[in-house]
Amino acid sequence: MTEKLVAAFLEVNEGFSTDRVLADSELNKRFIAACKSRGLTDSPEHLNRKLINLRKSGKLGKLNSIRTLFNDEEYRFAAEIAVRHFERRDQITLDDILVSPSLASEFDEISQGIAPGYSSLRYRWSALSLRKSRSLTPEIFSQAVPSKEVYLHKVDSVQIDDIPKSPGIYCFVSEKASLYVGEASCLRTRLKKHLEHSDNKYLARWMWEYGTGELTLELHILDEQVKTKVRKALETELIRSRKPQFNVLGKLA
Repeated sequence: MTEKLVAAFLEVNEGFSTDRVLADSELNKRFIAACKSRGLTDSPEHLNRKLINLRKSGKLGKLNSIRTLFNDEEYRFAAEIAVRHFERRDQITLDDILVSPSLASEFDEISQGIAPGYSSLRYRWSALSLRKSRSLTPEIFSQAVPSKEVYLHKVDSVQIDDIPKSPGIYCFVSEKASLYVGEASCLRTRLKKHLEHSDNKYLARWMWEYGTGELTLELHILDEQVKTKVRKALETELIRSRKPQFNVLGKLA
């Protein structure tokens, strides 16, 4: 199987790295097709994961790959939030996302929803670049106290009555930055105040000035038994990780 995988990769990679073959949907389709033509019947996810393992084990040999470079300033944050969403919702890594065509497509949709207008390759490559620069450090405490559910909503589409009365953590994000992170014993009550511009004056002022058209709301629903001090610890971790503009970081240092 190893020889067939290597041959399939070398047939389609066009001088690019394994990461590029994983992140580029067109190259990846060609890689899977090349595997199938050699009699490999595993799922695309399994074949992609095998390709990663070949790279890690050094069985692809030394490759002088063509570099892939993009200026991702406009959508880097969107890629980060998309990765974080899967980490919190499914407890999975970026590799888990990229090897699965369905999860990779969902990743693209989330990134597109936050910062629209770019190709799937650009969003995915930005996420890989963030990981390479160690900017995707896992939010460890949230793994110990996982959320029951995690949602992303465009603020303009949020209906207050649809927000659960559960305890949880929330984050308002724009196209390029996290704006505000908070915790609440009742998410519906707290978010109703935010959306009526009566909670956190800085966020209220931002929404008054710029509107809510580009805002996304990230909700982390917690179990009813999670204590207040645990919610606050999760909030603190999210503030340290996401660096929202309107939280007072000095009080948490």
